[in-house]
Order: sequence, then structure tokens, then C-alpha cells
Amino acid sequence: MKPLNWYRLKYKHMKNLLILTIVLLLCFSCKPPEARLPESVQSGSFLKASAERNKKLNELEQQQIEDIIKSNPDKDYIASESGFWYYYQTKIESDTIQPQFGDVVHFTFDVSNIEGNEIYANTDKTYIMDKEELFTGLREGLKLLKPTETATFIFPSQKAFGYYGDEGKIGTNVPLICEVTLNTITQKND
Repeated sequence: MKPLNWYRLKYKHMKNLLILTIVLLLCFSCKPPEARLPESVQSGSFLKASAERNKKLNELEQQQIEDIIKSNPDKDYIASESGFWYYYQTKIESDTIQPQFGDVVHFTFDVSNIEGNEIYANTDKTYIMDKEELFTGLREGLKLLKPTETATFIFPSQKAFGYYGDEGKIGTNVPLICEVTLNTITQKND
């Protein structure tokens, strides 16, 4: 009988040893996640390429705008401080009111691309100055107009709809020509 007890004892130790081994494997096999390193480290290469692409695009648009201005010597183009060009078709000298923050303006405009192809025609809009969505160039251009004035603006793409376009008829990086008539200004009540 002694050999049978010895087998039981040996079996019990083996069982304990097996459990201990499994527990140790579970404890030491789990380690915290390690941060992965990037596959390729190219410091600033994307930004440099993007900046280079934007410079070339800007140069191309500047050349196109200069060509339009040169082809219309009878127009008195004005370079705005904001980076677009315009000329007045109808200029009012006597009235001094211009749109300010919060004023409600009613205006009509036509939009075409730089080649002169019409995109939007005779669009009528009411806009609260600087409180609603409107592309940058047009918002800044409206501030230059007085009631009943009409001006034609040439906006480089970064002053128009830029990289995204208008998600409608205007595509990516399209410079625009807008003829705008400011019909009325309703000043905000303070």
C-alpha cells in the first residue's frame, strides 16, 4: 500500500506544480502595451510639400489675375488689404454708410470662375454682417460697399472657397469673379 500513497502524493505535487506553472505563465505573459514607433520618420516632409504646392498654386492664380487686370485696362482695379482685387461699376460718393458688425445687408451677386464661366447668376441674399456663414472674400468685399454700389471682385481661391469648394458647383482651389450690388443696409439697433 505504501507505493499507492507515494503515487497519490506524487500526483498531488504534480497537480500543484502544474497549477503554479499556469498561474506564473498567466502573470508574466501579460505585459502592458508598448507604444509603436512610426514606420518612417520624415520630419516635416508633408508640410514642406504642401507649402510648396500652395506656393505654386498661389503663383498661378496671381498670374491669372494679373492677366485679367491687364486685359481690362479701362477698369480701375484696386488691390484690397485683404488680398483680392476689385473695381467699382457704380460708385456712390455722397453716402458714407457702410456695413458694420451686426448690420443686415441685402445684396445681389453673380459668381463666375476666372475664365468667365458663370456659376451662380443673379443670386439674392440677406446677410447679417459677420454673424452668418459667407466666404471670406465676399464678407470682406461687402464691407467696402455703400448702398446701391456695384463692384466686381476677383478673389483668389484662398479668399473664395479654398480647398473644399462649396460642395456644389465650385470645386477645389477655384479663384472667383463676383459682381456684387449692395441693395440696402439695415443698421443694428444698439
